[in-house]
Amino acid sequence: MTPAYVALETGRVVEARTRAPGRSRGELVFTTAYTGYEESLTDPSYEEQVLTFSYPLIGNYGVREERFESERVHPRAVVARELTEDVAEWLEGEGVPAVDHLDTRDLVTGIREQGAMKCGIAAGPDATPEAAKEELSECKGMSEHTDIGSQVSVDESRTYNPDGDGPDVCLVDCGAKGSIIESLVERNATVDVLPYDATVADVRHADPDVLFISNGPGDPENFTAAAALVEEFAGETPMAGICLGQQVIAGALGGATEKMAFGHRGVNQPVRDLRSGRVVMTTQNHGYTVSEPGPLEVTQVNVNDDTPEGLESDELDIITRQYHPEANPGPHDSLDFFDDVVALADDRVLADQ
Repeated sequence: MTPAYVALETGRVVEARTRAPGRSRGELVFTTAYTGYEESLTDPSYEEQVLTFSYPLIGNYGVREERFESERVHPRAVVARELTEDVAEWLEGEGVPAVDHLDTRDLVTGIREQGAMKCGIAAGPDATPEAAKEELSECKGMSEHTDIGSQVSVDESRTYNPDGDGPDVCLVDCGAKGSIIESLVERNATVDVLPYDATVADVRHADPDVLFISNGPGDPENFTAAAALVEEFAGETPMAGICLGQQVIAGALGGATEKMAFGHRGVNQPVRDLRSGRVVMTTQNHGYTVSEPGPLEVTQVNVNDDTPEGLESDELDIITRQYHPEANPGPHDSLDFFDDVVALADDRVLADQ
């Protein structure tokens, strides 16, 4: 066994086994997902983080590219109780350090009690505790990654389904999952994907029926260009957002956001709709949340901690979700969100007639 070491912000150094060599650092977080590891590992929202899987065996149904949410693996490193050869080989090929054969229950308990924390990882033949500590010493907090959007966004605009007979949606890519685009295209939308730092002029040129702010990594307060778009188009163009998008929209309209202790990451987060009383299970991946909704109405909350999961405004034609309605591999209880987005566009068309 080739040893590996995980140095934690608390001062602990945990010994593990190397599955993909390398040195790395990032914010240590965990997901409770027991399936969908390919989707999690290619989710841009994990940029600059080290992902720990609480489920003990990761990789038991292989690796298939058609399940990927983006073109690459985004966590800086991967931690698990046991990784299969398929996943270990994939991560090594991607240049992403991976370790296993450590007590992930203990690690997750520590994150839950003390919060997401900085960590450094050293894996491979030359790994030492000192090397892991050196990585830790260079680790930044998530809010310090002020231009993280540039690491996950498209460089130039792209159009999907240009001949669609549905609404024109302008998607600001702050780290969008591919399933969001697919969910809109499935509803015949034409989707213009713009970079995270798109300008007001860019959006006016696209002239969308709906402005959509995507999910993404890091502190929503660092996505100032997207916030400026919200300020400019609120009340003029219907607006939607998912995950980071909800946070950016709320913050731009006078609300506030805050960092959570250890966030919501997994496929089993229960969400209650305050109007119907219905509870659905959702996929989530975020470390920040809306603390003050501003002019938006809180329509859905997390059953576990009452944090806002859905915001809306009939006056401004805005609808947002903190969770991922498009989640793959599931659950798919909330896919009707995209029907509501299309309905926003239909309402605008009727209003313009």
